Amino acid sequence: MWLKRHREFSWCKGDDVRLTANRIAGLLRERGYRLTPQRHAVLRALEASHECLSPDAILEKAREFAPDIGRVTVYRTLDILTQHDLVCRVHAPGGCRGYTMTRPSGHHHHLVCVECGATVDFSDCDLKELEERLGRDTGFELTGHLLEFYGTCPACRKTSS
Repeated sequence: MWLKRHREFSWCKGDDVRLTANRIAGLLRERGYRLTPQRHAVLRALEASHECLSPDAILEKAREFAPDIGRVTVYRTLDILTQHDLVCRVHAPGGCRGYTMTRPSGHHHHLVCVECGATVDFSDCDLKELEERLGRDTGFELTGHLLEFYGTCPACRKTSS
């Protein structure tokens, strides 16, 4: 599996606590969604892992909780969770993507290892001036951004030496 580990830098200032499956379930109910056993299985699969998981890995783990869950249900649930910022989508070189539960504080970015898929969160981004300039120069009303850096993590650099 490309996406292996996920950790956070200490400069995230205490906002590194992830949402729980039960908290997300409550938020979905508040927003009018039914919490089917299959959706709850997806939440439990995400909660059980401290790694970024591909949709296939989520399906595999979710089947431990709901053996009859299908791939379409996993993708639909991930779409709902992503629309409501309840899971964080991690992009990878080559288009593969993974998911992890969002931290309650929300906004953060990723460092992604191109060798093993290790993902590190960071929340230090000073892009306000760039966003303002881009909006002014292009006429766009910017509503957000996604920032990911790709490279080789220390563990992979060490093993390749």
